[in-house]
Amino acid sequence: MNYPDTYYAAEIGDIPQKPKLERDLTVDVCVVGAGLAGLTTALELLRKGLSVVVLEAHRVGWGASGRNGGSVLVGFAESGENIIKKIGPEKAAKLHDLSRQGADYIRRQITDLNIEGALEGVGRYSAVRHGNAAAAKAQVSAANSPEDTGVVFHNHAETRKVLDTEKYHHTVFTPDGFHIQPLRYVLGLAKEIDRLGGQIFEDTKAVSLTKQAGLWQVKCALGQISAKDVVLCTSAYDFDLCPKLSRAMLPIATYVMATKPMPAQLDTAIKTNSAISDTRRSGDYYRRLKNDRLIWGGRITTRTSKPLKLAKMLQGDVLSVFPQLGKIDLTHQWAGLMGNTRHKMPLIGQVEKNLWMATAFGGHGLNTTAMAGCLIAAAIAEQDQAYRKFAAYKPVWAGGVFGRIAVQLTYWAMRFRDRMDERRAPK
Repeated sequence: MNYPDTYYAAEIGDIPQKPKLERDLTVDVCVVGAGLAGLTTALELLRKGLSVVVLEAHRVGWGASGRNGGSVLVGFAESGENIIKKIGPEKAAKLHDLSRQGADYIRRQITDLNIEGALEGVGRYSAVRHGNAAAAKAQVSAANSPEDTGVVFHNHAETRKVLDTEKYHHTVFTPDGFHIQPLRYVLGLAKEIDRLGGQIFEDTKAVSLTKQAGLWQVKCALGQISAKDVVLCTSAYDFDLCPKLSRAMLPIATYVMATKPMPAQLDTAIKTNSAISDTRRSGDYYRRLKNDRLIWGGRITTRTSKPLKLAKMLQGDVLSVFPQLGKIDLTHQWAGLMGNTRHKMPLIGQVEKNLWMATAFGGHGLNTTAMAGCLIAAAIAEQDQAYRKFAAYKPVWAGGVFGRIAVQLTYWAMRFRDRMDERRAPK
């Protein structure tokens, strides 16, 4: 089984494949899905003394975990304002703090496990594409908590010193954000799991989940795992194993590209190695790598197949912001699926007794995967109840095919509203 043709996989080179499950095993915990959430859960369970098996239908980090934009931020896809409306300011502040702990966890693992090449840059610019400074500052205030120190608002002139484009009227710099080579980080976690005695099986799809004599039975093609606890971390790539959970998610696609090294061109436009994203409802996200390549992502759709003219689409998005870049030569372009919920929050907690969920991280940034893994591991190993802080965000039916239609129409409407905001806002 090969990895998708992404810049991340190509930059690493050959990645030895792990064995396929071909026997029956009994362990304390079975984790389904070897992405960021699944690996973090497994690693923390092993550190707490439990025996763990991780099942992966493809390769470690094959899905969104190993091909995303790489940003590690604080917060959630849902706005802080809406979270406060739903659960109140005190509980919302606790969720925000958990998201910060998730980001800190990733940074700490990179250092403690010496994951070479994983940390690629620090800081994040949020770019505002309208001229209403008061509205932009209010938006910044709503997205950050009082604990978010060092946040700086830049006007248009200050912004152009870093990002030379007419499209951005203001930027907000957040020093706590950072970005990583996600596949290197994933493989670093897997290496530590191996060292601690955990077992990861690739090319091993979980095909059924039943309970017998107090143990969950996870059946695969050539073997079966018996475990007291099972953690489901498959997100948008498995909609069969647990229908109650899968019905609560919609597979949403986004696209990413990588260019050839282009230092002279980038020097005219992007004068920072921090990550950048714009604040539109359906915006771009990108970063300049140390080797002077550009990683650029954007667009959101419920279409799960890769568009035939994806490269041309993404090149057009780049040049619409930075026309001075001229001809852009790509080395890779790819699509990835995210699991999204109607309430725009991750699913973290119990599906039923001893069956756990840590999934639906689409749009949140990588911090939430680490946060969820730590919460679920603590709940299983220590009966810690911190995961209950997400009790208000349960698996809610996402609407199936009708939900996908509604989401696509919503994203089209968002793009239209973004364009109208840019045209109508005061300059």
